Amino acid sequence: MSESPHAGAFVSLPLAPELLANLDSLGFHAMTPIQAQSLPPMLAGRDVLARAKTGSGKTAAFGLGMLSRLAVTRFRVQGLVLCPTRELADQVAGEIRRLARSLPNVKVLTLCGGAPLGPQLASLAHGAHVVVGTPGRVEEHLRKGRLDLSSLDTLVLDEADRMLGMGFQAAMEAIVAETPPSRRTWLFSATYTDAIRPIAERMMQDPAEVAVAETHDETTIRQRVYRVADETQRFIALRLLLLHHRPRSSVVFCNTRRETREVAAALCEAGFSALALHGDLEQRDRDRTLVLFANRSASILVATDVAARGLDIEALDAVFNYRIARDLEVHVHRIGRTGRAGSSGMACTLVAEQETYRLERLAEFLGEPLEEAPLPAHDVLARAPFEPDMTTLQLDGGKKQKVRPGDILGALTGDGGIDGARVGKIKVLERSAYVAVDREVAKTALAQLETGKLKGRSFRARRISR
Repeated sequence: MSESPHAGAFVSLPLAPELLANLDSLGFHAMTPIQAQSLPPMLAGRDVLARAKTGSGKTAAFGLGMLSRLAVTRFRVQGLVLCPTRELADQVAGEIRRLARSLPNVKVLTLCGGAPLGPQLASLAHGAHVVVGTPGRVEEHLRKGRLDLSSLDTLVLDEADRMLGMGFQAAMEAIVAETPPSRRTWLFSATYTDAIRPIAERMMQDPAEVAVAETHDETTIRQRVYRVADETQRFIALRLLLLHHRPRSSVVFCNTRRETREVAAALCEAGFSALALHGDLEQRDRDRTLVLFANRSASILVATDVAARGLDIEALDAVFNYRIARDLEVHVHRIGRTGRAGSSGMACTLVAEQETYRLERLAEFLGEPLEEAPLPAHDVLARAPFEPDMTTLQLDGGKKQKVRPGDILGALTGDGGIDGARVGKIKVLERSAYVAVDREVAKTALAQLETGKLKGRSFRARRISR
């Protein structure tokens, strides 16, 4: 029997015409593997237990499933998505809003820790159809009687393994206890750890299990192991690899917060542009770090697995494993962050003699031996460290002051006379804004922002990356 011409396309699903038209306008035609496998059971009203990582299209999958079930005329919370980090929650909420833009008056609200409570209380008072949030903050609103989940139809646990790893199990279970037993539960996890199964069994009823195989292979990711003689040689090995390969954008994964801080500091001392991302950072510093790395004002992000989880980092050239991850599935997930969207990437793992047994376990887990390669010659240490393409300017004005990205771009390219191609990403937060510009025009751009006006007002501006 010949295959339907629409097989693998969104039009083959029983989605509302408005959603299909919007998907077409967004350029979404063919489904990704996770969408093709998870959407049919979701639309059929089943619980779903899915193994899928960031970048697989899972957000659109559960977003469409949830929006298909909304009774838009009922202004009650019908969908709840729990995420491990504020960054992931913001991304998920943004994607659901995009998918919902053809539906009348769908309100999506984010409730995250690290953000002020006041605006969240005001938004809750006005009601919402879908809430996206972190477990701690959602549980706090529930405990204080500000959030009512009695009408909840769909609960999504996104990156469930990381939420458990970050200590959110008690909050997650407290939230589930406040939801109707008739709800649907869709659990997405990059890894199936031993902790996931019992929770899934308690929260779900006869779930459809979906697993999408990793699509990375040797053609997209070059994975190499480099031996180091001892601990003193580990950092030298990292420097050799960075100076030899000179990736424009890379992540160095460490297993502890302390090591993350130490490695980032040592890289900066050696002349590299590196930032540390770990759980001890204040939310403001975390936001700043992520902005600088995403807009290419810093070349290297040194991070723990938990802190980096949920970050949708585009065009990552290389991943460096300072050590093999404690959890072997997490190690595979690290490697999958490079070589995405069909581009090639590189994963380098440093292994000392006493870690040989872990390397053997990793090879066994992967089902194949890992190729070992010699470190670059020490003469590359004489090379100058590479600089990032961009630098970032910060404005002391944001959404509260009605500043929009277009205002900043106009100030730089209009009166400022700077070529628009030399202006990078612009990120506007509540009370501040960040703009990336080519390093060569940074002084001109800063002078323009300091002396010019936005919305008829002057704002303080400063350069925050070297």
